[in-house]
Amino acid sequence: QVQLVESGGGLVQPGGSLKLSCAASRSIVMIDETDWYRQAPGKQREWVAVLTRGGNTIYADSVKGRFTISRDSAKNTVYLQMNNLKPEDTAVYLCTANIGANNYWGQGTQVTVSS
Repeated sequence: QVQLVESGGGLVQPGGSLKLSCAASRSIVMIDETDWYRQAPGKQREWVAVLTRGGNTIYADSVKGRFTISRDSAKNTVYLQMNNLKPEDTAVYLCTANIGANNYWGQGTQVTVSS
C-alpha cells in the first residue's frame, strides 16, 4: 500500500507557472506508473500525464508542451511542472500510483488560474 499527498497548488495568473508535488509514503521505484489527473467543476475527470517506472512520459494534447512530469526517487516524489497556465487549467489535480493490480489516489491540490 502507498499513501500519496499532493501539494503546490494555488492561485496563479494566466501565463504563470506552478510546480505540483506528489509525495509517496514508500519508495517510488516500486511504482509501475504515476499519473496526474485533474477534475474541474462540472466536468469529467481528465487524464493529464503519466510517468512510467522506466522513465517514459506521455501527455494529454491539452497540456503537451506546457506541462512536464518528473520524479526525484531520493525524495519519493513525483512532480508536475506547469508552465504557461491558462484559465481552462483550473481544477483539482490528483496523482495516482499503480503497483501491480492496485491503484492508489491522493486527495488532490487545487489549481486556480485567474487574473
